[in-house]
Amino acid sequence: MRVNGRDCSIVIKTTHREMDVPYTEETIREAVSLLHEEAAIEGDGVCRAVWKSGGITGCVVTPLTIGTAPLLLYLAMGSAGMPLFVSGTREIYKYSLNLLPFEDSIGFDLIQDRGGERRLYDYCRVQGFELRFARDDAIKLKLDISGEREPFYHPYDDTFSREAGELFNGDSVTYKINGQDFNTIYGLTLISKKEGGTKTELWINRALDTGVGLPDIINEITITAQLLREKFKNRHFGTFCISAKELVLVADEISVNSVGAVLGPARYYVAGTVTAEVFTSGDEVLP
Repeated sequence: MRVNGRDCSIVIKTTHREMDVPYTEETIREAVSLLHEEAAIEGDGVCRAVWKSGGITGCVVTPLTIGTAPLLLYLAMGSAGMPLFVSGTREIYKYSLNLLPFEDSIGFDLIQDRGGERRLYDYCRVQGFELRFARDDAIKLKLDISGEREPFYHPYDDTFSREAGELFNGDSVTYKINGQDFNTIYGLTLISKKEGGTKTELWINRALDTGVGLPDIINEITITAQLLREKFKNRHFGTFCISAKELVLVADEISVNSVGAVLGPARYYVAGTVTAEVFTSGDEVLP
């Protein structure tokens, strides 16, 4: 998931919120094209290229934290169901959001601060996302972002509180396939593209094993990420859950003849629904 780019500060702005986003790498930039004027057939002529703005394009890669996971998953999935009250969590978490990936996600603004120079990317949309779980690493979300408006300099010297919440980690994730726990999964990547209709794939990275293997058709897989503190576990604080239904095996790169340990991905097409359950605190409003 490495993305070429320079480190910078990223702030996401929605109707109700402004949130600093921890980043690893990003490549948000102005999308440009060149209008070519070819030289005449006779004579010397001159070849010219005119710079034409095409809005913005790029991506943001960020680890999920206790504070950013609800909003970032909301932006990635594109739609939210009705909020539900979670009993026994009044002082910590109040809403549970059921999310579905929709092709037309909500618009949001993005402020990029690089070396003291701020640019505002107005009315961005998520064109696709990649959610990656891996052992010994933070859970990361890559948002593919596009927009039709040109970016412009943001002269305001606002200060944003830095997000320093706890990171979700791939070591604290459990996987359940067709109701059965799987402990041989070393990582998983959920990839969703929204251009021309939502298309979703799931890549499951696991070891070549003589035990129970992955089925060719998965009725439902549930991935639960949870922070380690006991108080979080008891109060459902620091948890989000992704469920995908009706998965069909497309390719298996681990189907090889080997006597040693082999790690590789099994690639599934998601023919059914993908839902996420996340939590927000207090009276927090996501859009």
